[in-house]
Amino acid sequence: MTDLRTTEAILSNLIAFPTVSSDSNLAMIDHMAGLLDRHGARVEILHDDTGGKANLWATLGPAGDGGIVLSGHSDVVPVTDQDWTLDPFALCERGDLLYGRGTCDMKGFIAAALAMAPAYAEHPLRRPVHFCFTYDEEVGCLGARQLVPHLQARGIKPAMAIVGEPTSMQIIEGHKGCCEYTTRFTGLEGHGSAPDRGVNAVTYAVRYVARLLELAEELKTRAPRGSRFDPPWTTVNIGRLSGGVAHNVIPGKAEVDWEMRPVEWGDAHFVKDALTDFVETELLPAMRAVSPQADISTEVIGEVVGLEPMPDNAVRDLVHKLTGGNSCDVVPFGTEAGLFQGMGMSVVVCGPGSIAQAHKPDEYIAREQLQQCLDMLHGLGKTLIA
Repeated sequence: MTDLRTTEAILSNLIAFPTVSSDSNLAMIDHMAGLLDRHGARVEILHDDTGGKANLWATLGPAGDGGIVLSGHSDVVPVTDQDWTLDPFALCERGDLLYGRGTCDMKGFIAAALAMAPAYAEHPLRRPVHFCFTYDEEVGCLGARQLVPHLQARGIKPAMAIVGEPTSMQIIEGHKGCCEYTTRFTGLEGHGSAPDRGVNAVTYAVRYVARLLELAEELKTRAPRGSRFDPPWTTVNIGRLSGGVAHNVIPGKAEVDWEMRPVEWGDAHFVKDALTDFVETELLPAMRAVSPQADISTEVIGEVVGLEPMPDNAVRDLVHKLTGGNSCDVVPFGTEAGLFQGMGMSVVVCGPGSIAQAHKPDEYIAREQLQQCLDMLHGLGKTLIA
């Protein structure tokens, strides 16, 4: 069985790549491609339009439909303004815990998958195993949203996917969607002593946020009966409201960053339709009565579907056998899993580490969790050659 120390050595190398979403991930992608290529994998590196980011898709075993995808994202969240007590991009051992940015979210799973590649390559696999490592999951699943149409255009049809986000190795069969937006307000600057002669962009942004908060309350009444999510309804969060330059200046610009996590995709349409009506019938007419150039625009940062629990889920049943678990759950946080489900795969989210450690200073993963992941992937290998 694959040695845990081998996995830790791979993880140490991965942590050393500072793949914050705002920066390039190409060095890490090239490193992983080299590891897989040495074991005979058919490797593709798929760049984004800028050439500064890339997805990695690699396959061991026969060509053709079926098989399983081992999926992870290469990017990590920033460490800026976090109170780390150690170097976030150098793996640090403290007892049975391994510290570093991305250890649990989610380079631990990627390291375990890469560590298993030599074992998979030693055997004549009856079904393919695909390694899928994407860019910019943390900022809207941008890499997976580029990858899925590419795979569909090429007629690649895996049967299953394990998305190795940190779940403490619990099986997750469903999660909410994630929609992120930035709404920008353009008003008319002026002197604060004459507010009626300007269009205060911050004031209208506040009114917009107030309407969002009203909709957030309405969404609670739309929670599906028997919803397993906590909370059971679609949520709305205001992440940032900014604008203005001085106390006595009417602000001409303002921005609101906000998100919602739909339980059902119809809730997303409900919110967007209500906001469109509010903007077109109330806010814009009032703004343009003073300044015809006033405007409100919304940029879609990302709209990612959720993972829908399915009564028949082959990979859920398989992972149950591999882990010895007999239960599964749903979570409120989003992943790339819904995009793979949209391709027709059966999908679960199951990986080492706790989501409670993700995105925090002194992020860590327990060796016990890595070993459990390796045990699962080792058992998976047996099913691919059986």
